[in-house]
Amino acid sequence: MNAYNSERERTFEALPPAHGRGFAQSWWGRAWLTALEGGALDGEQVRTGRRLARAGAVGAVSVRPGRITAVVQDRDGTGYRADVLLDVLTDAQWDRFLDLTVERAGHVAALLDREMPPHLVEDVETAGIELLPGLGDLEAECGCDAWDHCGHTAALCYQVARLLDQDPFVLLLLRGRAEQSLLADLQARSTAVPTEPEPAPQEGVDAVEAYLAGHVLPPLPAVPELPEQPGVPPTLDTEAPPPGDVEPAALETLAARTAAQAHALLAEAVRGGAERRGPARALTVGEDAVRLAAGLAGDGDGDGDTDSTRSVLDRLAAGTGRSREQLALAVRAWRTGGGAALAVLEEEWAVEGEALARARAALDTAWEEGERPVLRVRGNRWTVAGPAGQLRLGRDGRWWPYRKERGRWVPAGDAAQDPATALAAVGSEEAEGAEGVAEALS
Repeated sequence: MNAYNSERERTFEALPPAHGRGFAQSWWGRAWLTALEGGALDGEQVRTGRRLARAGAVGAVSVRPGRITAVVQDRDGTGYRADVLLDVLTDAQWDRFLDLTVERAGHVAALLDREMPPHLVEDVETAGIELLPGLGDLEAECGCDAWDHCGHTAALCYQVARLLDQDPFVLLLLRGRAEQSLLADLQARSTAVPTEPEPAPQEGVDAVEAYLAGHVLPPLPAVPELPEQPGVPPTLDTEAPPPGDVEPAALETLAARTAAQAHALLAEAVRGGAERRGPARALTVGEDAVRLAAGLAGDGDGDGDTDSTRSVLDRLAAGTGRSREQLALAVRAWRTGGGAALAVLEEEWAVEGEALARARAALDTAWEEGERPVLRVRGNRWTVAGPAGQLRLGRDGRWWPYRKERGRWVPAGDAAQDPATALAAVGSEEAEGAEGVAEALS
């Protein structure tokens, strides 16, 4: 709950400890943590700050343009004033932000309803506006006299993720624009009547214009609008038998998925993001089969699908050496995190050397002492003793949550840098049942 509000400052009451749960539940909270853990702070500071924030050591948080402030208690009970600074956007950047937002009707409607659509971050990046902090953007000031970030300022950064769960407009205030001012400007721009600009004075005669004066060409057609949905390929269900080994259902599926992919690429180009997109890694046959299966109706197991869909699923499973149950699990993983999630589902590898040291450090600092779950380790898989929960370590260092359903391990949510955050996605019963036991990594 907010303890104090003004046009240029908001103060949030101290939040209770975050035992047995992840720090961020919303998209905005998780995006803040990803930006924070992706390089904004030193690893040791991150771990210390996470412990302090999880223990409830962060007091009331004041948020105003360019600065967040709170008193953070150290492990010995000493309180320190911690400040974290982030550059505000310039007036020109805010003008571009508002202009781009007005062009997206969905963004306008969402913001006026006090909602922050996640795609807003990607869209404003095309105009050179970064809402989330990047590497080195967060500056620190702390009463403990640390010259740079310390555990107290890192704890304050972690607490901001929980505030963004409550209200993502906190990020816009931190970047320099209060909610009411922003919404008022947005309302004014969305209802303003555009006026024709005054023609610029011209000197001389343009060569193209002079040429066209004697050679009138027809005007170019208007750029077609992006359709709301991909086109529907024609049906191949005819009375004539298909030639050779052509399977009409499989061909229809490929045509439909190609149309959907083309629509997605065109939509990205219209948003201006095509030039920022690098070449994608070529998928293996097995990955591409799962991608195609994920685009079909249902969950990949064929229940409730049409005969043609079931036929295509059978072919995709057989062609990649999977059973239908394995294909359904692969589809579930793909919809969770694409190729990275599929690799975690199907690969088991030995965690050794530096990767093992990083994994142990992450597990050591994820929970307060006395709250760590007992984990049995095999390869890159840490299984909770008792409750049906499991953590799988990806080769990129992220943790993926798994739960047991009908005797098999299935993906339970998105990956996270913090193993406690990932395990919280397995379910509240598993997280609560893990409290009070010691951790074993042998």
